[in-house]
Amino acid sequence: MIKNVMKDKPITILDFDEAVDLARRDPEAFEQYRQDIVRVLINRAPERNRQQLRRLQWRIDQERNRASNPIDACLKLYRMMWDAYAGERGLIDTIHNAHRSRRASEHIRTKAEVIAFCRPGSSGNNSET
Repeated sequence: MIKNVMKDKPITILDFDEAVDLARRDPEAFEQYRQDIVRVLINRAPERNRQQLRRLQWRIDQERNRASNPIDACLKLYRMMWDAYAGERGLIDTIHNAHRSRRASEHIRTKAEVIAFCRPGSSGNNSET
């Protein structure tokens, strides 16, 4: 059981069949349960990950809200997950290019021209009088 921070009632993690049954019987209760569970699980994550998880959950919720129906929402979230895995700057791309960026940074040499500055009032040469 996970304690619900908002209501001080225990939240039971439902198995799939129980969740389906709740969603069919009482969609509003299921939605509240889903939001509570997500909030509690994010709060249990390490502090350094919570903000990113909240942002990700916000994106997920927005995709669900914009969807015309549950199947559309499912497809949008599927695409979002697939992009995070195989899209540009996704997991595969990051792993594939990690060795390139490490090697490239080792071989980059910065070139600069050194310019001599003259002291104010000097004739332009570097010797002091």
